[in-house]
Amino acid sequence: MRLKACFLLVPFAVAAQTIVVSPEGPIRTLTQARDAARSRRIAGQSGSITIQLRDGVYFLPETLVLTPDDSNTVWEAAPGARPVISGGRVLSGWKKGSGPVWTAPAGDSYFRQLFISGRRAQRARTPNFGYFRIDGASPTDKPIRLRYRGADIRKGWAESGDVEVIGLLAWADFRMPIVSVDEAARVATLTLDPRPSNKESDARYFIENAPDGLDAPGEWYLNRNANTVSYRPVAGENLEAEQVIAPALVQLVRLEGKPEKGLFVRNVTFRGLKFAHADWTMSDKGYADTQAALPAPAAIEGIGAIDCTIEKCTVAHSGGYAIFFGRGSKRNHVLACELFDLGGGGVKLGEARQFPDDNEQNYENVVADNHIHDLGLVYSPAVGVWVLQSGRSQIVHNHIHDLFYTAISVGWTWGYGPNQSKGNIIEYNHIHDIGKEMLSDMGGIYTLGVQPGTRIRNNLIHGIASFTYGGWGIYPDEGSSEMLIENNIVYNCKSAGFHQHYGRENIVRNNIWAFNRENQLMRTRMEQHVSFIFERNIVYFGQGRLLGSNWSDDKVTMKSNIYFDTRGNEIRFAGKSLDEWKTGERDAGSVIADPLFMNASNFDFRLRPDSPALRMGFQQIDMTRVGPRVPAGQ
Repeated sequence: MRLKACFLLVPFAVAAQTIVVSPEGPIRTLTQARDAARSRRIAGQSGSITIQLRDGVYFLPETLVLTPDDSNTVWEAAPGARPVISGGRVLSGWKKGSGPVWTAPAGDSYFRQLFISGRRAQRARTPNFGYFRIDGASPTDKPIRLRYRGADIRKGWAESGDVEVIGLLAWADFRMPIVSVDEAARVATLTLDPRPSNKESDARYFIENAPDGLDAPGEWYLNRNANTVSYRPVAGENLEAEQVIAPALVQLVRLEGKPEKGLFVRNVTFRGLKFAHADWTMSDKGYADTQAALPAPAAIEGIGAIDCTIEKCTVAHSGGYAIFFGRGSKRNHVLACELFDLGGGGVKLGEARQFPDDNEQNYENVVADNHIHDLGLVYSPAVGVWVLQSGRSQIVHNHIHDLFYTAISVGWTWGYGPNQSKGNIIEYNHIHDIGKEMLSDMGGIYTLGVQPGTRIRNNLIHGIASFTYGGWGIYPDEGSSEMLIENNIVYNCKSAGFHQHYGRENIVRNNIWAFNRENQLMRTRMEQHVSFIFERNIVYFGQGRLLGSNWSDDKVTMKSNIYFDTRGNEIRFAGKSLDEWKTGERDAGSVIADPLFMNASNFDFRLRPDSPALRMGFQQIDMTRVGPRVPAGQ
């Protein structure tokens, strides 16, 4: 009887503080739940309110906006439930034509993605595989006049409208409609000016949403004039049985504080929910990106959000970044989430501009234990975790893989100017299969600007592959300074395991750089100060050179390192033997010797007890704690 009485008391206690959302009602939508919570607070209820979602797909008619009035709220899945919050709508009325193509009414919104039973369909692409090539140098005309080859671009594409050119220029891309085509001169005029920083000869590009591009299984085409969508199924698909979803919203949830007025959204938690089907958008003239998919939107956005948490959630099948905490957002947590199948990147912290007022600054956020993968499917320069002007944040224990640009990017100040990105911790992340030979000038971990207190430690990084130059494991770029880089293992990178463009007084200590292909270590710009201190590292390789780019001055401090070439070749230090290189006290205490890894051919870089590296003071690097500590996702 006592047990039964306790059982009866639990739901009564929960009901007083909990609002239940269910497809069966009485509260059926997230907006109704939000408004019900507001009403309770107006009536005098204090403390946190929990909103529980039962199983079902909750299609949002508009972005769910939470203001400071919605603080102290937990949005979570009901026990055992796996609810989905969708920004899409189901397309029905599919009819098969005489050929393989099916067609349906497109509805009243212009969408840029289509999902067939959870699978991303390819917007009509030309060519189906690979790329066209610009004829010669990157366009410099304003607006862009793209010189094409043969009959790669057709005049009818300009006349039909909505046909876009997506160009890849080094580390960035552009996406623009075609305005006109001069077939005699083989020149297509686009809508916007080129970015002067992004150049590449014979650059690659492809076409999307051309009416005659619907020529391969799995592709779809939207005819805005006829208000129809057409799809060519893959083998085994029947549009009468599949669920077809088109996104209708660019943003699913927005935490909308007013930090400039000291008004914040506080203590909002999302737990165990799946967010899906946010679209991407652009102006009628398109965009030309500077770096890192700056134009991409985010499915979940927080402005003036403090102490908010997104935990054990999934964000998928969307067009931009998954999560963005921007201006005035502090001490927020993204924990144990799975972020995948995204047109943009995973998590974005901070903004490009700096804010003098503390209320508007971004700092002390945590991105931990997440699985972030299959990104950049629209905006190829997107980043796994992108920290702009944001300080004292922690990017730890994440598994980030399969994207086309950088996995973790920290800092947004080029050179030695003011930088609010300081004191960030990037550690115990597993990063691999980055770049995939699509873009150039990237890193597994990439930094910008003076960042005292930033620590890059105990990360496992491998498989960084650029298109041309710049597939680097750890890449301190312009002005990266005063950072500690230690206890990382970096291997199988195209251009080098480590590359510092320019910066000052970084400490690069107790790392393993192995099996990198073209070079093992690179340094570009000579300056009057010490570039970095390189000590107690192991450099182990069987192809390429030890040192690449510029090592002709003595403004690098190197000591107590161990180098080994498995080919048995004499190792040259910028053209010198080790003894010649040591003149001027460079690499004092360093040796050429086999470090005696347990099984380097299988990437087991633990050291044997008799390793000479251990005798030189190298500390074993423990990789058993790398990656998420708990399973990620809903």
